[in-house]
Amino acid sequence: MNLELKSKLETLALSRSIPFCYSCYKDAPTGTCLGCGSDDCMRHLPGVGVEYGLEWVMKSIVESECSAIDVTEWFDNYLREVYPDTVSIGWLNGIDPVMAMEQLDPIAFDIAKSEWLDQEVEEERLITLDNGSTYYAADELEGLG
Repeated sequence: MNLELKSKLETLALSRSIPFCYSCYKDAPTGTCLGCGSDDCMRHLPGVGVEYGLEWVMKSIVESECSAIDVTEWFDNYLREVYPDTVSIGWLNGIDPVMAMEQLDPIAFDIAKSEWLDQEVEEERLITLDNGSTYYAADELEGLG
């Protein structure tokens, strides 16, 4: 994830969450607990929970405000842009090339999809916050605020 987008998400996470003293089990809005004086605060995201760090807050915000993409649908659309014409196989005409590639060589198709996905992440068009379980369009994340 590019530093500018990560910084924006961290700022958003800080603004939406509240420092929380787990020892006293209460919010510490100043960053220091008024009860015990500790500054080792967790983050409290109202309605979601309490935990250390900002990564989980960022993930929660993105999950609630952005739509995860369907990787298969995006890859199929990409292939249809690259191969817009139908193909002929033997006496069969007008066959969708994406369907043909997927059916004729599913292993190569899965490898191509995986390589395409890696490239999209590397070029920061797609973003994942959970190590590849879910992907989001980078331009949608940039619109958060």
